[in-house]
Amino acid sequence: MTRGAVIAACLARACRLDVVACKPGNVSLWSPGHGMQARDFLTSARVAVPALCRDGATVGARIENAMRATLDAVGCNTNLGIVLLLAPLAVAAARGGELRAALAAVLATLDRDDAAAAFRAIAFTQPAGLGQVAEGDVREEPRMTLREAMALAAIRDRIAAAYVDDYAEVFDHAVPTLLALRARWRSLAWASTACFLQLLAAGPDSHIARKWGRAFADEVSARARTLESALKACENPRAVVPRLRAFDDELKSRGVNPGTSADLTVASVAVLLLRERLA
Repeated sequence: MTRGAVIAACLARACRLDVVACKPGNVSLWSPGHGMQARDFLTSARVAVPALCRDGATVGARIENAMRATLDAVGCNTNLGIVLLLAPLAVAAARGGELRAALAAVLATLDRDDAAAAFRAIAFTQPAGLGQVAEGDVREEPRMTLREAMALAAIRDRIAAAYVDDYAEVFDHAVPTLLALRARWRSLAWASTACFLQLLAAGPDSHIARKWGRAFADEVSARARTLESALKACENPRAVVPRLRAFDDELKSRGVNPGTSADLTVASVAVLLLRERLA
């Protein structure tokens, strides 16, 4: 298998685990929600991964082409956050070398063309809660690099923050959790559930905060901390399934989607898989 094929397989598996794992409030094979089904996300991954892994393409081009393919296939935004996080990882993995260092190099060299392509992708995707800002508005031609634009949004968006701190949350916290709990439970899916709860508990989910406000996002994070503790204390994670389902039902009944935490979980799984498969 070529290096490119390995990268594509890792990203595809990470995207599939996004719907295999139970992540309360998010669409999964466990339950639909927000007017979408798990198959929408699986279809999105099938059409987006080739664009994300296109040899020689820039980060911005990969983002724009993956989102155009997604909207053509499913007609709605299922994966913008995932695409924004996976595009730099795909470029870094293709370059070779230690993944974290390669990613830092990719992020440091993002330019205005990357920003223009990413801005177009975000604008035509129309993510929930997208507002207008004085500087770096995606509806305007960028006057800065993509990383500079992300720095302006980093205070209110954890995906943007990842572009600024070289995915510190992923590498320093999420991936070690995935490794430890996969070894303990012998299941990457259950480790992904715990990783998602950890990310949601660590701070307000950007998607929730944009749509519902910071105070409510903090309440959801506090609820996640309780559930995270219960899950990590279990030898058999299935013991917490009733509580996971109850939290999932509650969030979906109110239209609440912790999408940013889910997107960061996908990126974390992708990092784990890429490191193992490309070592």
